[in-house]
Amino acid sequence: MDLATAMSWTAERHPDRRAVGGAHPMTYRQWDAHTNQLAAALADHGVRRGDRVALCLAGGEPLASLHLATQKLGAVSVPLSTRLNPDELAYCLGDAEPTLFVTDSSTAPTASGLRLDVAHRDIGELTTSGRPDGPPGPPPGEHDTSVMLYTSGTTGRPKGVPRSHRAEHSAAVAHLVQARLGQAEVVLGVMPMFHTMGLRSLLASVVCGGTWVPQAKFDAAESVRLIREEGVTALYLVPAIFWSLLREPGFDAGTGVTRLAYAGAAMTPALAEQLVETLRPETLVNHYGSTEIYTFTIGPEGARKPGCAGRAGIFSRVRLVEPHVGAPPDAVVGRGEQGQVIVSMDSPEAFAGYWKRPDADSKSIRDGWYYTGDLATADEDDDLWVSGRVDDMINSGGENIYPDEIEASLVRCPGVADVCVVGMPHERWGSAVTAFVVPATGVAPEVVLAELQRYLPGPSGLSSLKRPKQVVVVSAIPRSAVGKTLRRTLSAGDFQPLAVLELGGNRA
Repeated sequence: MDLATAMSWTAERHPDRRAVGGAHPMTYRQWDAHTNQLAAALADHGVRRGDRVALCLAGGEPLASLHLATQKLGAVSVPLSTRLNPDELAYCLGDAEPTLFVTDSSTAPTASGLRLDVAHRDIGELTTSGRPDGPPGPPPGEHDTSVMLYTSGTTGRPKGVPRSHRAEHSAAVAHLVQARLGQAEVVLGVMPMFHTMGLRSLLASVVCGGTWVPQAKFDAAESVRLIREEGVTALYLVPAIFWSLLREPGFDAGTGVTRLAYAGAAMTPALAEQLVETLRPETLVNHYGSTEIYTFTIGPEGARKPGCAGRAGIFSRVRLVEPHVGAPPDAVVGRGEQGQVIVSMDSPEAFAGYWKRPDADSKSIRDGWYYTGDLATADEDDDLWVSGRVDDMINSGGENIYPDEIEASLVRCPGVADVCVVGMPHERWGSAVTAFVVPATGVAPEVVLAELQRYLPGPSGLSSLKRPKQVVVVSAIPRSAVGKTLRRTLSAGDFQPLAVLELGGNRA
């Protein structure tokens, strides 16, 4: 199945059902026609089947419609982050080699100083008035490329991840089943569409004939207003956004939201407990996956087992193998042992390899398995618990320590709103566990440090090995556009301390 056909079939089934919510609503009949006209406009600007179209726009309906229009034309959508600086944007454009580059008023200033070897248009130039609303041509094949997403690039240059129509449609179907969404579900479209979560909310909504409520940029107050006014029933967000919503008046059981899912980062037990208490949802699902293969595992019992990544998804096959470079796929670890997560490339949700990066392919793909770089253990139910990245592991005095467990404990300390744990260079231990904490609103840095001094020796439950040797109070934890913690920003020393607590003598 391809996405152009999926869209047209939904429009045939439910022509008068609300497809797009918000200030400029559309039925499926109207959205199908609008995206056909946009496809014709793209063709008039030189885009042909198989060409790449770079899209750097604020989120919302205009970007979603352009993405769907490229599918109908058989072209390849390349949504780019609006947070890219000029050098990063230039790199991605040079790497993707698009036929057309589209911006809007929010991103035009970043693009204006670039020397581009590509046709550049403002979205306002892609006029649909008077254009035919029929299909622009035959639909693409399921193995044709639908989209190319760029990884966040926190460890170097971003990598292009081409994904086929089959992979995108399979991921949308998997999302519907795994997040337990129903026909005509109403979802909030606030996650950015240059990230797999944003695309999944959009495409899953199209496949099930649901209503996609766009929000171009996250703002907690506006999100709550949209949730209540538009009758949103399902949320698929990163944990950082859920934290923000919980602090907003009106985000309660009266919203009508019954289905919650999260991805992109681990959810602490404290956050899961607050969501369950506040919203009393029917489901709370942890989706663990990546841009390359949408689903690794699904944890459907977020209330009973908060933070658990669960088991392989409906189209997935997962193993834990020895946590060292070069471990073969058959080097499977035992239950309860730390292992690195690998996922079968036979999944219909999987990509086929990186764009022009054979070096990245050889590092991540071996013998038909994708090596995620994540570490996890399996519990007595054979459910996975992700414990961090291989690269994030802290080796202190010869012992391997993983940040996630420490963070899950420290965020429960009174006065702590957010936390990130990294290893900082240390003369004696090689690397010292260092906690960066953000005080809760109205809590002074000195007060949160005093709370931590009381909390760490007993209530934290952390062994002396895992207790931080240093606590640094900062105003915010650095995160990517989709809420992923940028640990390397802190370990590189790029922070402004508000207060520091030394706890160096606490090793067993």
